Amino acid sequence: MGEVGNMEVIAFNGSPRKDWNTATLLRHALQGAASQGADTKLIHLYDYNYKGCVSCFCCKLKNGDSYGRCAANDDLRPLLEEAAECAAILVGSPIYFGSITGMTKSFLERLMFPYLVYDSDHSSLFRRKMSTGFIYTMGANQSRMQSSGYQQSFQLMEGVLRRMFGASESLFVTDTYQFEDYAKYEISAFDIAGKKKRRQEVFPNDCKLAFEMGARVVRQNVSK
Repeated sequence: MGEVGNMEVIAFNGSPRKDWNTATLLRHALQGAASQGADTKLIHLYDYNYKGCVSCFCCKLKNGDSYGRCAANDDLRPLLEEAAECAAILVGSPIYFGSITGMTKSFLERLMFPYLVYDSDHSSLFRRKMSTGFIYTMGANQSRMQSSGYQQSFQLMEGVLRRMFGASESLFVTDTYQFEDYAKYEISAFDIAGKKKRRQEVFPNDCKLAFEMGARVVRQNVSK
């Protein structure tokens, strides 16, 4: 069994909000990682100026200076370098129009595409195994999530992360509480009392599940 040592777990918050559902869950996940002896760091993607993949294909150029890594030189470059060296990464995003936020999508494009090899197996250039976890938050309830087909895209993302890095798991947090004062907003589609009750009774357990995910990604790395 391996040693934790200076193992670092980095969480990337793909929400523009730094203190609400997604960020809160990521903090609990990092607490779980810390409970296993890991160093932790939370990065808010909306603090950085970057774009998604621009299809320059420098990361695919044989014998090129940027083969296997993103050539774009912007705010995301140092974050990608950190991600390449850490023991595990956690990504969190709210769901907008049935998908992760644009900032999260752009980050993942830049994170994963350089490692993808255009061979028959679509193999990965990532030089080791790394555990990953994804936390999705959404205002929709679980029934709506399932009937709308959201989980298909979630499963695809989990599969790509697993192919690139070797391990991945997901946590779905539904029917989230979105405002401090619902009376100020047009929200007739929602059951306000039900959301408040869920926030009080279910969200604490969601935070516990996030904590357990964080602890688990560290243990997975130690056991490799």
